[in-house]
Amino acid sequence: MTTHKYDMGIIGNCAYLALVDKQANINWMCWPKFDSSFIFGTLLDDEKGGGFSVKPEWENFTSEQKYLYNTNVLETTFHCEDGSYKVIDFAPRFFNYDRAYKPLMLFRKVIPISGNPRIVVSCEPRGNYGEVIPKKIFGSSHMRFEDLQQQVRLTTDIPLNFIDKETAFVLNKTKYMCLSYGVPLEGPLEETTNVFLDKTIKYWHKWVKSTSTEHFRQDQVIRSALTLKLHQYQDTGAIIAAATTSLPEFPGSTRNWDYRYCWIRDAHYTLKALNDLSHFQILETYAGFIQNVALNEQGRFHPLYKIGISGEPDEKILPLKGYLGEKPVRIGNQAFEHTQNDVYGQVLVTLLPLFTDKRLLSNDQSGLRDLVMHCLRMIEETMQEPDNGLWEFRGVSQYHSYTFLFHWAGAKAGMKIAEMLGDAQMQDLATRLAGDSEDMIESCFEEERGVYTQAKGSKNLDASLLQLINMGYLDPTSERAKTHMKALEDELRTESGLFYRYIHEDDFGKPESTFLICAFWYVEALARMNRVEEAIKIFDHLVDKGSNHLGLLSEDVHEATGSQWGNFPQLYSHVGLINAAFTISRKVDKAIFL
Repeated sequence: MTTHKYDMGIIGNCAYLALVDKQANINWMCWPKFDSSFIFGTLLDDEKGGGFSVKPEWENFTSEQKYLYNTNVLETTFHCEDGSYKVIDFAPRFFNYDRAYKPLMLFRKVIPISGNPRIVVSCEPRGNYGEVIPKKIFGSSHMRFEDLQQQVRLTTDIPLNFIDKETAFVLNKTKYMCLSYGVPLEGPLEETTNVFLDKTIKYWHKWVKSTSTEHFRQDQVIRSALTLKLHQYQDTGAIIAAATTSLPEFPGSTRNWDYRYCWIRDAHYTLKALNDLSHFQILETYAGFIQNVALNEQGRFHPLYKIGISGEPDEKILPLKGYLGEKPVRIGNQAFEHTQNDVYGQVLVTLLPLFTDKRLLSNDQSGLRDLVMHCLRMIEETMQEPDNGLWEFRGVSQYHSYTFLFHWAGAKAGMKIAEMLGDAQMQDLATRLAGDSEDMIESCFEEERGVYTQAKGSKNLDASLLQLINMGYLDPTSERAKTHMKALEDELRTESGLFYRYIHEDDFGKPESTFLICAFWYVEALARMNRVEEAIKIFDHLVDKGSNHLGLLSEDVHEATGSQWGNFPQLYSHVGLINAAFTISRKVDKAIFL
């Protein structure tokens, strides 16, 4: 089997995201929001998906991609028989009148480098996941696409007839394109593109300068931080798991899911990364999203939410070809309906910095007392209740160790919040729940192997059990932590240090690929256990094997081939990289990395 990599980069401005492949085709872009229908969806169907490409006339060419240094501005360079050229793609983002300017506009700048390259430009947007082919209306220097939710307009200095008929032409000077949704471009095309490009580059440079990093693998941490930022929908503060849907975890697995939503379970890990990176504004807006979710719920919380908070992401199957023919193509996510009782502890851990971190603007959070008490009472109510667990088993409920771990972590956070508020009732409840949670975790311990199992009464292991070490439940230097780790390594670790989520059968059979976030959890645990040299070696292997040509990480990696699979780029993997890098940095002297 050949190695499969995702040969594409991501651009965005916290209002939308787009994927650009090495042929300079926008093969995935949803408008107007992350979880809207795609407007370009070649990734999932080369016929119904439309596309927006700038390709050479002849097929005999090579291309390479890179990001402009410390930015989310993408450059694709082509070397053809008749010359060379490059395409610069960006989503404008900068501050204007003290506000973040992030319009629904995509800019493309096509620059000749040498010779007389002949190129073909095609722009074919689609609506309702490929079911709507918009009508084209031609203006003097623009093309309007109607019958979509709002007007989409392509403003360009390329002859419109060439684009409409996909006619090859000589690129003898720089050409410009702006695709807009709703509000069209009103300024001069060339000047606006260049001004917006310059301001966007400066914005990202300033953003990176304000990012706290250690010396350890700084390049990878910065790229992961830039990727994390793109996955935040700034309007509500939601952070999605990935930009895509239905990229398979492995060929033939049918594990094709829609990840364009915000999972409560990711909050703890994402907020930890943001705290380490010192991006407190994102932290506050994300915590605000979680607060709004929680305040809108009167009883149980759902595991995930749409980025606009309201509405259910109903799961359905679309009549599309699928990525590389892999079906089904799903939108929505049935996990919304699952019972995942770890969410209450995660909300409490998410809220904790708002009470305790003096770097945040305001620490007067007394108004959140009712929310904290609600979460603690829900932990109390669900303590003896089985759930679907972190891995979202469909139709299987168990008493999961990971759920009890977050009951424990949430109760500990509740104790600290109670101390800050001087609330004796909250303190008593949280203290009692912390003790009850410990009892439930210990009920999952198997003496024979010296390991905590996936669930009470189960023999199965899974990689989430690494978090007993990383979250401080187990002392990393203790004998129990060592025997626990060895059992997990023996069953779930690959030769190279990759980690399976689990190896037992679930609703869809046995997993074929390893889960990249689990391997970063493993690296983090190794560092905490003072196995730092191993942690560094495996960290570097994960980056090498799990990254594409731009340093972007997938959800899954196949051990035998090093292939990337799953939705892409996977924010969970990038957050795992950041957290593992900071853990290593804090364990050893910086001089090691120089």
